[in-house]
Amino acid sequence: MPAEFIAVPAIEVRQSKGKRLYTFAVDGKLVPRFAAVSRIKRTDATHLLGYQRPEVYSHIEEIRNYLETESPMIPNGVVVAFDSSVKFRPAQSKRLSTDYSRMGTLRIPLAENGERRAGFVVDGQQRLAAIREAHVREFPIFVNAFITDDVRTQTEQFILVNSTKPLPKGLLYELLPSTDALLPTQLHRRRLPSELLESLNHDPSSPLFHMVRTPTSPQGVIKDNSMLKMLGNSLSDGSLYRFRDAANGPDTEAMRALLYAFWGAVKQTFPEAWGKSPRHSRLMHGAGIVAVGNLMDHLVAKHPRKRAFERKRFRIHLAKLAPVCAWTEGTWKIPGNPRRWNEIQNTRQDVALLTEHLQRTYDQLTRG
Repeated sequence: MPAEFIAVPAIEVRQSKGKRLYTFAVDGKLVPRFAAVSRIKRTDATHLLGYQRPEVYSHIEEIRNYLETESPMIPNGVVVAFDSSVKFRPAQSKRLSTDYSRMGTLRIPLAENGERRAGFVVDGQQRLAAIREAHVREFPIFVNAFITDDVRTQTEQFILVNSTKPLPKGLLYELLPSTDALLPTQLHRRRLPSELLESLNHDPSSPLFHMVRTPTSPQGVIKDNSMLKMLGNSLSDGSLYRFRDAANGPDTEAMRALLYAFWGAVKQTFPEAWGKSPRHSRLMHGAGIVAVGNLMDHLVAKHPRKRAFERKRFRIHLAKLAPVCAWTEGTWKIPGNPRRWNEIQNTRQDVALLTEHLQRTYDQLTRG
């Protein structure tokens, strides 16, 4: 296309102070010329980049087949975040019935292969991919857009748009630490656990560095949901709870210090079970992660002194339990309900059984 930009009729809508939306129609096959998909990944420094999920090819194929029928229709628009290179020019003043919207023209720069796009797709990735692949000459679609140079705002909108859709929860949870947006209650409750999980998984000084499996760390051996459950338990009524209501908000530095000390001690106490797949180590299994996390809360509650937060002190306590643990072989000698090491499953009943066994055994061994 010879032009370096396109000018499309658009409506500007003012929703709140400083927040303006733009609605326009454009050929879906042209969207890749001005909007890119920002797929989620991490830099070598472990910083999170982007916010989109990988394309789901089976879903794209279904949409493409529909687009190639006789009279397809896609009434819902896609959402695009533009940077400030996109400009809105209002039309000549006319008498309108509303003061929150006006008509005009949106000027959007176009890019060639390899060039930076002015926009990112916030929602509608698969619809656009289907239009791109469909054997049709053109297919006009609605685009709802906003203009911002703030990547955090783009990420916030992606979370809010997709939080009620069948999107992988792990992706949403991994994005939560990168935004300060006001979120639905369920997601808001996951924000602090997700922030702690990000530190545990992406801080090179963490004993769990790159050990948790997330959308950007698929090589991890521990399921992210198991870690989030463990962290959530401790934050709600465990050892991390005491750091939630500091004068200036949650004391995440103290939380991380406690978690690093404890899980560092676990790593040193059970080296034969550390880093293996859950199939070969129940310590890395969902049941083990949650039960051992509950043990951390139990130890801190029984020894509420500052030195109890040190790795050396945790190791002394954990060493007492080491001989009775069956993470990779042997039998859990649970009174009245002995289990082979790999018979412990990630069910509520088994997690409670293992949690109670570890805590009761520790109490018996240290009674005096």
